[in-house]
Amino acid sequence: MSGTHRAGGGQVSVDLSVVVPAYNEEERLGPTLDAIIAHLAAAEAPARWEIIVVDDGSTDRTAEVVAAVTARDARVQLVSAGPRNRGKGHALRLGVLASHGRRVLLTDADLSAPIDELERLDKALSDGHTAAIGSREAPGASIERHQHRLREALGRAGNLLIRGVAVPGIRDTQCGFKLFDGDRAREAFAASRLHGFGIDVEILRYFRRNGWPVVEVPVRWSHQPGSKIRPRDYARVLGELAVLRTRSVRPADVLAVTCFLLMSVTLYIGRWRDPNGRYLPDSLQDQNQWEWFFAVTADNLVHLRNPLFTTFQGFPDGVNLMANTVMLGLSVPFAPVTLVLGPAVSLALVMTLGLAATAAAWYWLIVKRVVRHRGAAFAGAALAAFAPPMVSHANAHPNFVVLFMIPLITDRALRLCTGARTQRDGTVLGLMAAYQIFLGEEPLLLAAMGMLLFAAAYGLLRRDVARASWRPLLRGLGVAILVAIPLVALPLSWQFFGPQSYGNIAHGANSGNSPLALLSFSERSLLAGDRERADALSLNITEQNAFYGWPLVLLALGIVVRLWERPLVKALAVTAVGAALLSLGPKIRLPQTDLVLPGPWALFAEKPLLESVIESRVAMICAPVLGMLLAIAFERLAAVPGLGTRYVGFLAITLALLPIVPAPLRSVERAEVPAFFADGTWRSYVDTGAGETLVPVPLPDPGNAEALRWQTTAGFGFRMPGGYFNGPFGEDRVGIYGAVPRHTSNLLRDVRHSGRVPVIGDNWRAQARQDFAYWQAGALVLRPQMYDEQVRVTVDKLVGRPGKWVGGVWVWDLHAGD
Repeated sequence: MSGTHRAGGGQVSVDLSVVVPAYNEEERLGPTLDAIIAHLAAAEAPARWEIIVVDDGSTDRTAEVVAAVTARDARVQLVSAGPRNRGKGHALRLGVLASHGRRVLLTDADLSAPIDELERLDKALSDGHTAAIGSREAPGASIERHQHRLREALGRAGNLLIRGVAVPGIRDTQCGFKLFDGDRAREAFAASRLHGFGIDVEILRYFRRNGWPVVEVPVRWSHQPGSKIRPRDYARVLGELAVLRTRSVRPADVLAVTCFLLMSVTLYIGRWRDPNGRYLPDSLQDQNQWEWFFAVTADNLVHLRNPLFTTFQGFPDGVNLMANTVMLGLSVPFAPVTLVLGPAVSLALVMTLGLAATAAAWYWLIVKRVVRHRGAAFAGAALAAFAPPMVSHANAHPNFVVLFMIPLITDRALRLCTGARTQRDGTVLGLMAAYQIFLGEEPLLLAAMGMLLFAAAYGLLRRDVARASWRPLLRGLGVAILVAIPLVALPLSWQFFGPQSYGNIAHGANSGNSPLALLSFSERSLLAGDRERADALSLNITEQNAFYGWPLVLLALGIVVRLWERPLVKALAVTAVGAALLSLGPKIRLPQTDLVLPGPWALFAEKPLLESVIESRVAMICAPVLGMLLAIAFERLAAVPGLGTRYVGFLAITLALLPIVPAPLRSVERAEVPAFFADGTWRSYVDTGAGETLVPVPLPDPGNAEALRWQTTAGFGFRMPGGYFNGPFGEDRVGIYGAVPRHTSNLLRDVRHSGRVPVIGDNWRAQARQDFAYWQAGALVLRPQMYDEQVRVTVDKLVGRPGKWVGGVWVWDLHAGD
């Protein structure tokens, strides 16, 4: 459809409108207009055209130059943007809205891209595109005269940022030579708000959001002296990008993220009452361990020590931190928080914000890939992030709570299947995977298993999609591997082959789920929680890895049956069922019988990497899958015209979700750190310069790791044997929890648990001296605890003299003559 232009009271069609923004262009504008007029007049197929020059507050003779050209050709018009310069975006908006052309060309006053390049853009629009973007970066482009190196570098950095946050896939948004479909250009510019150079990005985003095809066309380009772009304009563009990004956020999305944060804070409210003085008892000893991990990472950074290894616990052998999932991806950036506010606050922030970010990431993925209905996406993401197994791990395991990278990795893998930008998407996927390795390797492994299950199921259902996708997917994965390997090779080699590395770690003969665990309710279920039953069906309270409840399982079954015709639903169902079966472990004991069947996990139980996985955790894959099924059903119900059907459907969803709504995590008052450590009294008993250690008795272990907090309170002033970590044992280097036991540590641990004082003879005292020497012990310390009297008597006999009560603890000074 041609535009119209009134001239002398008549109405004529206009094929092309040329819009030229101008600010103080008296020297360059005249030749530019002459070149454009000459080119349009010489066209083989004459077209009706107009040229609109927008004077953006020029203080020179720009308006007079245009007036002189208009006197010769009335098709050249001058539009005044006002008495002051307001920016290129404002000028372009006025010019485009004043245009009438069927097509609208935007070109800079310096004509850096020659006007004869218009033919390339015109052909692109004739091929069905609505916008043709002249590009200096597209293959086939040529630059005859370059800008200054600094400006060119800044421009490319800006374009890279723009591609990342605004218009992916367009290499050069800022080239001042663009051709648009006229009507769509006028609609887009009427909706625009930016006044500066960011207008190009805003318009392209508008075209993308409306599904109007945009193509990048290589052009010849030559830098012209007299550019009006100043250094501060680059910062202004960044500011406009931020404004543009903020304006594009929907209120519903902000509300969803806010709700996720409130849900996370509510879950951890007991801890936030006093982060330094409250403890999550259901974390067992993991809160002590993780706070220590964050603290030792910060201390290593401050003192420029190796962040992958330490001897502050497990002395003298030390601890391979990379093999203990210290989450360097967060413990490093949170080091300033840890140093200023303490590891308890830092860990609480990571777990609270991380859980909310995980929910927000699932929400983003579901909106982008599964449903458009924001309410449906919210319900699905809430289930994915706050499902019973996630709440169970929220007590103790930040590496299984902070999973915001998993949805991003999933989306990037799906992008690879399109083959559109294989190299770029593969590079980003490699960077994401590398970062996730520094957050937690096992969640990445489980995510890969879930994606493989889904890909296999969907590929069988949609063979056409599989045939079109597998080659670009494999190429992209190859790129991702090449990108990730240099970033993680050293840390992973340290993890698997460095000091205190270990092989597989045993979790018991069968740590899989009972089938009943999939149907039962978790301990933290607000309405249906049954701690005794949940404990009987799980390894411990931090490993309730299923417990979705029979109502939710029935709801999921109903959704799958009702929407079975959709390949996505089928593939999600196969993924959920496959993950649930694998989580049952290598041996499946049928409830209420003595019958044991081989489980599918038996095929993988001895494979590298998988041999150390707690197989019940595979059921965690079901959480986001169930969330997506819920979102699909929610959106479908919202579109049903019948009020009765919607009521019944949403009632069923509510009844299925209510039993698994979690109660806030339990918290208790934390024991104070003894003054012996808090006020530095320990320094009088331990000569750290001579390499001496301080030995808590019984030695800290996975069952009692409070001494780790004493050490962080003392600012890592002393080292200690024992501890709570994973390390090697024996010649086969099998992984165990805690330090390699010694005779004296075993003896003291037995007394702590039994309350019985053994007979201590010369042989035990000689063994104790050997162990004290091995630990380089300067002093032994015993805090008040259960059976502390029996432990104290035992240590008195081992040392040969009684301990002294100092600063809230019993102390045995082991120096000669004491």
